[in-house]
Amino acid sequence: MRIDLTPLRTSPDFRRLFLAGTVFYLGGMVSYVALPWQLYHLTGSNLAVGILGVIELVPLVVFGLWGGALADHVDRRKMLVGSGLAQVVFTACLALNAALPDPHVWAIYVIGAFLSAAGALQRPSREALVPRTVRHDELPAAVALSSLGMQIGLLGGPALGGILVETVGAATAYGIDVVGLLIATALFARLKPYPPAGESTPPSLASIAAGARYAVSRRDLLGTYVIDIVAMFMAMPTVLFPALAKDVLESPHILGLLYSAGTVGSLLVTATSGWSSRVHQHGKAVVIAALVWGGAVAVAGLTRNIWIVVGCFAVAGAADMVSGIFRSVIWHQTIPDSMRGRLAGIEMLSYSVGPLGGQVRSGLVADRWSVRTSITSGGVLCVIGVVATAAWLKDFWSYDARTDRYAVAERERRAARGED
Repeated sequence: MRIDLTPLRTSPDFRRLFLAGTVFYLGGMVSYVALPWQLYHLTGSNLAVGILGVIELVPLVVFGLWGGALADHVDRRKMLVGSGLAQVVFTACLALNAALPDPHVWAIYVIGAFLSAAGALQRPSREALVPRTVRHDELPAAVALSSLGMQIGLLGGPALGGILVETVGAATAYGIDVVGLLIATALFARLKPYPPAGESTPPSLASIAAGARYAVSRRDLLGTYVIDIVAMFMAMPTVLFPALAKDVLESPHILGLLYSAGTVGSLLVTATSGWSSRVHQHGKAVVIAALVWGGAVAVAGLTRNIWIVVGCFAVAGAADMVSGIFRSVIWHQTIPDSMRGRLAGIEMLSYSVGPLGGQVRSGLVADRWSVRTSITSGGVLCVIGVVATAAWLKDFWSYDARTDRYAVAERERRAARGED
């Protein structure tokens, strides 16, 4: 049950990726809290805060796809360092603006968009680099460890950001993020070069389209995207947490518990993920985890007991992490290195679109009927949708890493390059 630390012991470059990624998430979540906090204090408008999310979404989509194409054509270490330095500069600009006697609201929107673009450019290279730094059989452990670093940031970052903005202000919060970004970028700079392993395709709309065609042509990959989109679109109740705490549970003080329950469940899974390396039927694991997610959300909407609700969301978060681990393992163990960056960009879209659409669905149903109806119906629809998807994509349900032709081919390619 203990988390497998083998990749941290055997691979210096994976250690650097793990430490840098953890620092990036931790610092990034500080700014994630500081940006809307500062906007609301400057404008007093929830709409102004919401507009920031819309502005950040466009560069996330565009530069996520372009960053994936770049990751397949250039040295991924250079991509990490260059995009990291860009984030340092943009976050420093946020700090300077916040330090002004009258900070400019327009500057927050503009810099926020540039910061979103830089982060979107970086992530495909970071994700695509993981398989190059560890052995093929270490990938499940490497995925779990990377998830652990993310969870540390998701748990600690918002709490640290909330304390900082209320005590020392947004400018200092941004400044601390700048320090963290500098440390992480320095760790990236210590990686060895990672140019394309073979022939590469220059980034273009055509190369992005080729990546999309490849993803759709493989039913096992299609299953990882569709299952996650269905689960998140049908059963994403986060937007309802304020109303759930205040109007349904009549306990506004537990709002923080609702938000953190899922992350705690995820962290428990990653901290006890040693078993994941012994699971080979990853498609079944993803489907079952998605069913547990939907079932837990549905039960949460049926009760007014605070602790059952919090427990259900913790179980849902744990199931989501199980799904995430095995979806990532499928990606890393089967996608050729020449396509991995572009597919990482597509993955960014798959786990961004579902939650965004799910928040809209949850809000509409809650306004039309009730909060509890929205939560429970979403969980039930999730279970139905996941079962239907698994029945449609039978190749995904029967996926086995030991026999899947893409996994076998990737193992053989790595062995031929002397990487295993």
